[in-house]
Amino acid sequence: MTDNPDLNFGPSLKTMIAANLTGLDRMQHDDAGLKRAAVAFVVVEGERDEGAFVLTRRSSRLKRHKGQWALPGGRLDPGETPVIAALRELSEEVELELTADSVLGLLDDYPTRSGYLITPVVVWAGKAATMTPNPDEVETIHRIAFRDLFRPDSPEFVTIPESDRPVIRMPIAGSKIHAPTAAFIYQFREVGLCGRATRVAHLEQPVFAWR
Repeated sequence: MTDNPDLNFGPSLKTMIAANLTGLDRMQHDDAGLKRAAVAFVVVEGERDEGAFVLTRRSSRLKRHKGQWALPGGRLDPGETPVIAALRELSEEVELELTADSVLGLLDDYPTRSGYLITPVVVWAGKAATMTPNPDEVETIHRIAFRDLFRPDSPEFVTIPESDRPVIRMPIAGSKIHAPTAAFIYQFREVGLCGRATRVAHLEQPVFAWR
């Protein structure tokens, strides 16, 4: 476990993340009554040869959660696994074609207030990854440096009168990213980069995300 991992993009980063995810005793939740979904946590090269991940702004054309920050992802089609769904959504949303060989591991399932059970799939996109937003689903694509996850003010935990669970927020790109996306990002930092077995299913979403 370390608070100062090597964040340079390259084979050693890939090996470290894969090993840390393999060592996680992943929590899986009963999906009874919940709709299954998956998101892709995509590791890419950022500026100055540093590790980064892909974050998108949802299209303003969408009926729900328009303009919000999100990881690429969506509902599982019939017969799909979370891995297959995450890779399909990557292709559909940002035109990034990856195979199952790119998967480094999975994070914990996260049940949402709106009735979804989301599985985050961590994938390695390599140095040459290029992406183009599907305008029907994605407004913009952003590469967020891993170093931004280690800001002294990150994460933030706040309380709300509607719940006794802490609400998590991650300050990123001049915004406050909320759960579930914030929970995935935080667990990736803790598990994937620092090797700490940290759980996030108890972390609350803001009330506006409950529907």
